[in-house]
Amino acid sequence: MRLLLVEDDPVLRGQLHQMLLQAGYAVDEAADGESALHLGTTEPYDAVVLDLGLPRLDGLTVLQRWRSRGLTVPVLILTARDGWHEKVAGIDAGADDYLAKPFHTEELLARLRALVRRSHGLASPLLQRGDITLDTRTGTVTQQGVTVSLTAQEYRLLAYLMHRAGEVVSRSELVEHLYAQDFDRDSNTVEVFVGRLRRKLGADLIETQRGMGYRLVPAP
Repeated sequence: MRLLLVEDDPVLRGQLHQMLLQAGYAVDEAADGESALHLGTTEPYDAVVLDLGLPRLDGLTVLQRWRSRGLTVPVLILTARDGWHEKVAGIDAGADDYLAKPFHTEELLARLRALVRRSHGLASPLLQRGDITLDTRTGTVTQQGVTVSLTAQEYRLLAYLMHRAGEVVSRSELVEHLYAQDFDRDSNTVEVFVGRLRRKLGADLIETQRGMGYRLVPAP
């Protein structure tokens, strides 16, 4: 899953970036509204964390312009604790949720997980495919109750396919949603990680649709 983090405070932005990376997300950053508007319009994200008090272009305007252009990416806005009017304005502008500063990072992660789940029509934090369970809260994967050790890239790939279970996902889409903008992207690495997941979780887990992409096969 790939996120856009929009925050002008460099210290807080750095802390949130590191926390999101540790939680298994690919993260792009923007420190002002103009950069956020451009990235959100040109890059595909699974969710956005958007501070409203931004230089050059305020967060509320950024959000309104995204929505006016038809962008439906889930957006979590960050507001001042006493800024109830900002919360109302943000929701009215198209935000999906809000979080008041200061906040606990665990709550931010929980709200992001919920936004991503809802955007894919999922209710439970446990994603399942037969005897394989992926717990989005802890970032763990088990098969028949036994924990399976995955690298960050393997986990990210499996999580994205499980959110899109049964759908064919192109290699280019996987690359766009698994890596941040500044990462040296190579679509061939997707094949490598798919192969590793098959070896660890079963050869029939992921189906290759020739010329189209990959599909997480429903359990028989």
